[in-house]
Amino acid sequence: MIPNLGIVALAALIPMIMGFLYYNPKTLGTAWMEASGVDEDTMKESNMLLVFGASLLLSFFIGMGIFPLAVHQTGLVSLFGNDPSLVLGDMNSVPELGSLMDLYGDRFRTFGHGALHGFVAGILIVFPVMGTNNLFERKPFKLTIINTGYWSITLALMGGVLCQWA
Repeated sequence: MIPNLGIVALAALIPMIMGFLYYNPKTLGTAWMEASGVDEDTMKESNMLLVFGASLLLSFFIGMGIFPLAVHQTGLVSLFGNDPSLVLGDMNSVPELGSLMDLYGDRFRTFGHGALHGFVAGILIVFPVMGTNNLFERKPFKLTIINTGYWSITLALMGGVLCQWA
């Protein structure tokens, strides 16, 4: 079972929009720059087209990764041996799976449910990864909290969109 790639592409815009809002100097941008050791001159020297293009591509990958965390029905495919036709959405090739999807296919397919799973992924996956990196890079704990907050909110929104519409 693969998600609607158009919806994944839409969800991939969420980190860009959230980044604009969250890391704006009027919100947490100044605190982030201070904690990360980045200054405005360094930011101006960057190839922003490359930064935003690569970020958008990586955000698409994040959307593909969040989809199975937020949408439980993807786990049903594994119960039936990961038949390639199932991955592509042909539930009729296994009558039992078609019956299960008819009964339970729309369960927990809400924005709120996906947002919960995205937020939990932020706390249980992003926080430990960011924390570990920042410990070894000798970055302040404040940076871990700022970045974890951004990713937790962002993944919640992405999970919500994907669970509701993908």
